[in-house]
Amino acid sequence: MSSGTPAFPPPGSSAGSSAGPFTVPELFRGLFDDAAVFPPGNLPVVEAVPAHRAHRTAWYADAVGPFLCGAGRLGELAAAVEGTGPLRVGLVLPGGSAELGPALAAAAPFELAGVELATRDAAEAVAELDRLLPPDVPAAVELPRELLRGNGLDETLDILVDSAYRAKLRTGGVVAEAFPDEDELASFLTGCARRGLPYKCTAGLHNAVRHTDPETGFEHHGFLNVLLAAQETDRAAAAEVLAERDGEVLAKAVRALSGHQVTVIRNSFTAFGTCSIAEPLDDLAALGLLSPSPLVQEDR
Repeated sequence: MSSGTPAFPPPGSSAGSSAGPFTVPELFRGLFDDAAVFPPGNLPVVEAVPAHRAHRTAWYADAVGPFLCGAGRLGELAAAVEGTGPLRVGLVLPGGSAELGPALAAAAPFELAGVELATRDAAEAVAELDRLLPPDVPAAVELPRELLRGNGLDETLDILVDSAYRAKLRTGGVVAEAFPDEDELASFLTGCARRGLPYKCTAGLHNAVRHTDPETGFEHHGFLNVLLAAQETDRAAAAEVLAERDGEVLAKAVRALSGHQVTVIRNSFTAFGTCSIAEPLDDLAALGLLSPSPLVQEDR
């Protein structure tokens, strides 16, 4: 799995800086949160930080979200960034509400871009976030997979829609059981869409198109599939989009999106964590959906 620079633009091109005359389509802006230190990438923090800074100064910087870090590695991260300037960090808390207070204190050296709090009790998570989170810091509440199997999903989404927080769902992991199937994921996406509840995803989405991993046999969802399914409110229709394995079919559907549809999609599906920034960008380039194309200059 690559965590380095995308395979494009070619060496020596003028597209090496975000200051250059290049743009990232609205559909992909801020979509890729940098989870390089998480499995299966597991890049050492001392390597992940400079790689992230390079992404943030590249021409595709507008596609890259914050650097994600678990609560247990904040000390390591602080040592890695000492004397190198500010870093926007998304704080990932798999241990639930008990981690929130200590992690917020430990995150003081960083520019806190958001908090992702795993829970089996959404009401408790919302209460703790309301109590401890600074009002200018966004948060997402990560839901357990069993909710997708009809055990309280609607009730949990109702709690979140009345809060200030997004939902979050794991779409993969390092074992087959971590990957929800199309119908399970569709239940989450459409439940959020019907409520106007924004969400983020994490894990297993670093490729654009749904596929079977040839090494593990895991069924990976594609992030283009999820983007396109995000506008659906019908579960069967969303599941059909999630099941599509033809990249050209998905690319054609993306090109046909109106500006309004893009807004609806990104207001719903706000971002996902990926241990590789290069792979999703390279996939988009291969499908003809992203390239360092010059902006059209306005007449003066």
